[in-house]
Amino acid sequence: MPELPEVETSRRGIEPHLVGETILHAVVRNGRLRWPVSAEIHALSDKPVLSVQRRAKYLLLELPDGWIIIHLGMSGSLRILPYEQPAEKHDHVDLVMSNGKVLRYTDPRRFGAWLWTRELQGHNVLAHLGPEPLSDDFNADYLHEKCAKKRLAIKPWLMDNKLVVGVGNIYASESLFAAGIHPDRAASSLSKQECELLVQAIKAVLLRSIEQGGTTLKDFLQSDGKPGYFAQELQVYGREGEPCRACGAPVLATKHGQRRTFYCRRCQR
Repeated sequence: MPELPEVETSRRGIEPHLVGETILHAVVRNGRLRWPVSAEIHALSDKPVLSVQRRAKYLLLELPDGWIIIHLGMSGSLRILPYEQPAEKHDHVDLVMSNGKVLRYTDPRRFGAWLWTRELQGHNVLAHLGPEPLSDDFNADYLHEKCAKKRLAIKPWLMDNKLVVGVGNIYASESLFAAGIHPDRAASSLSKQECELLVQAIKAVLLRSIEQGGTTLKDFLQSDGKPGYFAQELQVYGREGEPCRACGAPVLATKHGQRRTFYCRRCQR
């Protein structure tokens, strides 16, 4: 599933081609996504794009009279293409722009979403979200307070959007490794110093992934069609049985819920 770095990479990639341009019309080839594509998107016509923003894993296209909310789901990606580029099987939504380009949404599994809202505040998919991990609001004091009474293992707690948004499976594993914290530890067992290390690790890992265009494991592509290159820098994720890059011990894997977690038993305590 595209996580925060992949969504931010998409935002940065499409922004220069959308802001200041006008959506001439939308082409919805298959509106049966996670939720039906909103009727207002089907009917878009001559709408200038004022900004392209991100909240958690949602992309937000600001128009004069409302917002398009886009979620990439499990396998979605956005590309900027020439108007003449033929659509393929899994290309479900196009925004035809005044500059001769098309914003094309591709999603083989159709778990993504294209929604419309007049107001962002209070929208059900955005309500109850925690702070952005790259913001000043996500800091050691905040994390230590939120962990203090949590007996849940720290790995799944990091993936709870009510705690902090956008730290999905890949980046939770990588950040815990960078901080030297075992993923099975109860959240309440973390000291203030460990929370500081973990916050720093999360920010550093996410920023590095954004610099590398995100992580492509299967479906994700940047807006120019290139994969994300952070996959080449993964320290533990997906490397079960391979030697730890720090100590040489084999990387281990466990499960938290239905998600696999990768870690080094020597480096993480």
